[in-house]
Amino acid sequence: MLKDMLRQNASLTHCWRKASDVMPIRIGRNWRHMRRYRQILSVLIKYGFGDVVDITRKDLIGRFGDKIIPLFGKHVDSSMSRAERLRYAAEELGPTFVKLAQVLSMRPDLIPPDVATELQKLQDEVSPFSYEEVRNIIKEELKQELETAFSHIDEQPLAAASIAQVHRATLHDGRQVVIKIQRPDIEDVINVDLEILSDLARVLVRYSLNSVVSDPIAVVEEFNRSIHRELDFLSEGRNIHRFGQMFTDDPTVLIPSFYPELSSSRVLVMDFVDGIKASDLEELERKGLDRTVIAERGAQLILNQVFKHGFFHADPHPGNIMVLNDNVIAPLDFGMVGNLDEPTIEALGSVLAGIIHKDTNRVLRAFDALDITHDIVNRIALRSDINGFVSQYYEVPLQELQISDILKEAFEIFRAHQMTLPANLSLMLKALITVEGLGRLLHPDFDMVSEVRPYISRLMYRRYDPRRRFRDLLNVFDDFSNLVEELPQGLRDTLRRINAGELRIQFEHRNLEKLIKEFNQSSNRISSAVIIAALIIGSSLVMQVPSGPNFFGFPLLGILGYLVASVLGLILLWNIFRSKR
Repeated sequence: MLKDMLRQNASLTHCWRKASDVMPIRIGRNWRHMRRYRQILSVLIKYGFGDVVDITRKDLIGRFGDKIIPLFGKHVDSSMSRAERLRYAAEELGPTFVKLAQVLSMRPDLIPPDVATELQKLQDEVSPFSYEEVRNIIKEELKQELETAFSHIDEQPLAAASIAQVHRATLHDGRQVVIKIQRPDIEDVINVDLEILSDLARVLVRYSLNSVVSDPIAVVEEFNRSIHRELDFLSEGRNIHRFGQMFTDDPTVLIPSFYPELSSSRVLVMDFVDGIKASDLEELERKGLDRTVIAERGAQLILNQVFKHGFFHADPHPGNIMVLNDNVIAPLDFGMVGNLDEPTIEALGSVLAGIIHKDTNRVLRAFDALDITHDIVNRIALRSDINGFVSQYYEVPLQELQISDILKEAFEIFRAHQMTLPANLSLMLKALITVEGLGRLLHPDFDMVSEVRPYISRLMYRRYDPRRRFRDLLNVFDDFSNLVEELPQGLRDTLRRINAGELRIQFEHRNLEKLIKEFNQSSNRISSAVIIAALIIGSSLVMQVPSGPNFFGFPLLGILGYLVASVLGLILLWNIFRSKR
């Protein structure tokens, strides 16, 4: 499945890079991870991903020997789709692979829709670790006894996931809080898996350049940054504080308070939110809450984050949205967030405005501004696809449009033309789809497009605001002034280097490692064949001239020559046979 995904997706970095330049191979460490390597490969074979194992086979056997590849494994029901088997494999492989699958499920520009949908079903629920370990971690991280920091902690966790578990607690002043405690040694487990993933990504690049479109090394690098941000609970605390400042004057939104004095990189303390999950429709009805208002406020929550602040909750699924009295919205779990700068927000607004006003050129210019079309080979085909896409939704009543349908078709165009969105923009679009789904769950006639349209209008107004245009003009003038000042000196330096013969042009060859390796193998085989032929000819000549010691009437030197030639020939044949596997 991984191979199929990589074949269909666009590059995250728009170019192939040398594996050795990005992530140096740590052979020593990898040897210590042999057991985990075998476990991963066994699970892949079990769930029918032998193609991935075959790709890595030659490289891993060359470094670790035949024992690295399992000879056989238990296979699951073949009636399951590859997407389903991928989900089960991720769950069995543990927290790193579960988190990687969850991140990929939020990148519909990278993976096919059926795979993204299946990976969204991943359950990140595991058995809790002991209360004694909870006490030890809190003491180690906060440098104080548990009873000193809290008057009470529930021994049974509210929830237990692969990275952390949550306990309800009470402060000495009576405030109700929750404590998020990181699992013991989870960072070491994740780091080992990341090293193995990095190694496997390099192998995929080395042996699959003709079939892999995306850059698996870049995928692992991006995931590495993402998972380590999630492991830093102080970073999540800062996110909570920032969201609190953003909505401090909004009575329709409650952001729980973060307690930095009781938190660390492995322990997070925040207010306990006593509410109802937004997906619990029966309980919302029983409490007399207005589902239509909740749907609208949920949409406004994410739209304000995106278009007003450029900082948004990247995983607003129903389990992370609580509803309080008076239809107040309270988001939870701030570990995964996204940032959008002003040019990206404007380009996004231009895309949406181009769709609404049937302006293909505006959409293309916005794509250029987002830097996702510079590798496009056939811009005519891209323009045609975008024009058909825009025409399909032009003059369709707003109440009949769904953001999820629009973006689903847009992602199909991205994959068809090997275009990859910036990670934060893709996360934002996925967040819009999630919020729209929640809105329609709460209120079937919910219209997300109508909620978005005022923000697009404000974006367009802000873009053409005379004060802003004047400020932009001043920035352009300042850049031009700097260029005028620097240009003469730059020209003088270039001419001086030309006159001194110091100007050099350097060419960098990329992705030729496999070709060079094959040339080396071919030349070595030719040399070996020549040596073997020389030994056979020389031995035959010696056999014709009976001199020196004999063995059963034959010259011993000739017999030895034949034996050496036979051994070398067998070795050569074996190497050729192995290279064909």
